[in-house]
Amino acid sequence: MKTSEIRLMADEEIISKLIDTRKEYMHLRFQIVSGQLTDTSKLKQTRKLIAQYETILRERQLSHKIEGEV
Repeated sequence: MKTSEIRLMADEEIISKLIDTRKEYMHLRFQIVSGQLTDTSKLKQTRKLIAQYETILRERQLSHKIEGEV
């Protein structure tokens, strides 16, 4: 998913996607430990997606905080 697509989402939608992606990451970690996961690049992709969600949420928090102070 592109960053521009994530920015168009509402905060609640991003949070729900973040929770789902974290669950998916946990399952991928279990699969790699048990030897079921052959495509280990999914771990990196999932971590990157989690970071994108968290970054955009943090940017929005900071912008709301700055707007409230001005």
